[in-house]
Amino acid sequence: MTISDLTHSKVDPVSPKINWARVDEADNFAETVKLYRQGKYDEDSFRRFRLQHGAYGTRMTSDYAMVRVKLPAGEIYPKQFEKLSKLSEQYSIGSAHFSTRENIQLHWVILEDVSEIFRSLAEVGLTSREACGNSVRNVMCSPLSGVCSDEKFDSTPYALATAKFFLRNPMAQSLPRKFKFNFTCCEKHGMVRMVDVGLIPEIQQVDGSEQKGFKIFLGGGLGNKSFVGHQLEDFTPEEDLLYTSIAVMRIFDRLGDRKNLARNRMRYLVNDMGWEKFQNLVLKERAIVRATQSVVTKLKVDTTPDKITRPLKISDETGGSAPDGYARWLKTNTVKQKQSDYRSVFITLEAGDITSNQLSALADIIRDFSSEGKARTGFVQNVALRYVHEDDLIGLYSKLLQSGLAKSGALTMTTPVGCSGTTSCNLALTNSHRLAKEIQRKFLELKLDEDDDLVDSSIKISGCPNSCGQHGIATIGFFGGGGRNGKDMYANYQMSLGGRFDGETMLGQTCLRVPAKRVIPVILKIIELFKENKKSDDTLKSWIHRIVNDSEDSAVKSINDIKKILEPLIVPPSIDDDPDFYLDYGSDTSYHTKTGKGECAA
Repeated sequence: MTISDLTHSKVDPVSPKINWARVDEADNFAETVKLYRQGKYDEDSFRRFRLQHGAYGTRMTSDYAMVRVKLPAGEIYPKQFEKLSKLSEQYSIGSAHFSTRENIQLHWVILEDVSEIFRSLAEVGLTSREACGNSVRNVMCSPLSGVCSDEKFDSTPYALATAKFFLRNPMAQSLPRKFKFNFTCCEKHGMVRMVDVGLIPEIQQVDGSEQKGFKIFLGGGLGNKSFVGHQLEDFTPEEDLLYTSIAVMRIFDRLGDRKNLARNRMRYLVNDMGWEKFQNLVLKERAIVRATQSVVTKLKVDTTPDKITRPLKISDETGGSAPDGYARWLKTNTVKQKQSDYRSVFITLEAGDITSNQLSALADIIRDFSSEGKARTGFVQNVALRYVHEDDLIGLYSKLLQSGLAKSGALTMTTPVGCSGTTSCNLALTNSHRLAKEIQRKFLELKLDEDDDLVDSSIKISGCPNSCGQHGIATIGFFGGGGRNGKDMYANYQMSLGGRFDGETMLGQTCLRVPAKRVIPVILKIIELFKENKKSDDTLKSWIHRIVNDSEDSAVKSINDIKKILEPLIVPPSIDDDPDFYLDYGSDTSYHTKTGKGECAA
C-alpha cells in the first residue's frame, strides 16, 4: 500500500474488492433442509452438504447449527460488521465469535434459519461456502501484511487471489480432509510452519532485477498429533505459486488416507512418506501442472494499492487529555506501522467473543478512524484496525471505552486463545472458552500485561486434544480431559511448555495434568519461578525455551524440575472439602465427560 495525499475529507467507506457470495446457494440450502426434514435426504449426505456450505453441527443436537463466515485474508468492512450485528441479534445468541482462522461464527442458529443468514450475507458479499468440510478452508493472511516493517512485500493480494481461485473450484470439493493456506508478512507474525501450505513473501535478485516469490512450507498442522512443516525450496517465484498449490493438492487428493479419519490430514501423508519423497513428488507434479494447465488457469492478483485517506470525522476527544488506562492500552494493543505516523490497533476480545452492539459500534469506529476503511482479523481471536493516525489514537481509545472494547493486553499473554469448548463443540471435554476468559480477567486485574518480561509469551487452550485452541504452539498450552478422584470426576488439562510459531517453530513439551480450578495458580507459579531464576535480558518465552532445550543452568533446569515444584498445587481435595473444585468453569452441575461425533471431516 502507498500513502496518498492525506486530507481530512470525509469519504464513503471503501467497498470490498471481491464479492464472495452466490445468493442461489441460500435457496439451494433451504430446499435441501426441507428434503432432509422430510426424510428424503439421508443423514450422512446432508451432513456433507451442510458442512460444504459452512454450517457446522452444534453440541448434542441436530436442530441447531453454527454458521462459520469466511473472511479471506481476514478482511472485513463496515457494512459487513453491521450485517453480522443484525444477524447475531436476529438468528443467533446476540453475539458472535472470532476464530483463530480469521472466520467469524454465529452459534446456536436454528437449522431452518441458516439459509436466511446465507441470503443476508450475500447482500454484503460474504459467504460461508467451504468454511467447513473437506475443502480449502478460509485462506489466511497476517493482519500486519502490508504494514509490517520486516516484510519484503504485501502478501494480501496473493492470499485473496488464492482464496478466489479455489472457492467452489471442482478440484477442491472432495479432498481427503480439510486443507489450509496461511500467508504472512514475516517470520514473526504468522504460523506458516503449522498448516498444509504456509507462505512468506521473499524477493530474489535475478540478473540485476528484483523478482517476487515465496518461501513455501508444506505438511505442518496442529491436531491430536501435530507436525512442523518443511520448506519446499529456497525460493518459489510468484508465477509458480499457483502451480505449486495445485501440485500439492493433487498429490494429497490422490494419496491422502480417505478411510482413516484420524490420519487423513496431509501432515500424516508427509510424515508417513518421508519429507524427501514427498518433496520430490511435489516438484515433479508441479512440472506436469506447469506443462499441462491452460494459459487461462492463473491467479488473478490485484496489486492495486488501497486508497489511504484519513477520515474527516475524528472524535471530539482528539487532541485532549488521555483517559485513564490509555497509556497501558497504547503499549499493549498497538503496533507502529512501516508507514510513518500510523499504527495498527488490536482490539482485545474475551476468547474471541463480541456482542451484536459491539459489532455495530466497530462499523462506525472503522469509518471514523481507519484510513483504509476496513479491518482485519487475525490468528488470536481479535480484530485489527490499521492505518490509525497517531494523532487520532486518544479519540479512538475514547470510542472503544464507550463500547466496552478498550481492554488492554491484546498483544500479550494476558489474552489467551480459547476454543469454543463445551459451549458448542461435540468433541470438547472441558469449557476451555470460559477458562480463557477467567485467566484474562485475573491477569488483567494483576496488570501482568504491563510486564515486559511476559509480553512475547502466549497461553492457548483447547477443550480436547484436537488443537483448535492451538495449545501445541503456546509458551504455556493446555488441552482438556477428565480427571478422577475416587468416584468423583473433575475437569482436567494436559499442560505443555515451550511451544512457539516464529522462525524457531516448535511444539510444546508435555509437563503435567492440571485440574481446571488450578490452572491459574499453576501459571502464576511458573511466572514466579521464572522471576526467581531469569537472567537480566530474559523473557518468560526465552527462559522456557532454554528449559525445554536442556540449556538452562539455573536452579530450575528441566521440565521435570518444574513438574516437581508444581505437583503439590494439583493434588485434588475431597469433594466435601472443596466442592467447587469438581465443577468446570461455567457449570453448576457435577463434571462428566460426554462427547458426540466430530465434524472436522465430512
